[in-house]
Amino acid sequence: MKRIVFFLVACVSAAVLMTSCEKEDEFFDETLLFGKWVSGTVYYKYLSDGNGSTWDTSDDVTEAEAQPFTWTLVQSDLTHIHIMSVGGNVPKYYTVTELTASTLKYKDDFGVSYSFTKVTK
Repeated sequence: MKRIVFFLVACVSAAVLMTSCEKEDEFFDETLLFGKWVSGTVYYKYLSDGNGSTWDTSDDVTEAEAQPFTWTLVQSDLTHIHIMSVGGNVPKYYTVTELTASTLKYKDDFGVSYSFTKVTK
């Protein structure tokens, strides 16, 4: 009987020790990202081919004048590669914290959070 109890305690202890305390990476459906998103006067448009554009109406910039970028979403890692008109590319990295049909939230490496609402598909 002592062997059975000892074996049971050993199994439970091993299971507890093997459980990680770290949060597992979340997976987000990138198809939910397709469309136009707004936060105040800042707009982002994500196309299904991995291209996108961004503009800020407070700077008197329209969608036709938007800055292009390419994007990827792998698990919760969102990457924008902004294509500069004067040449060169500027990468920006974010961690998605929420992505639904109507809400997009992410944060950058400095802990700054961004929240967007979907305008159109």
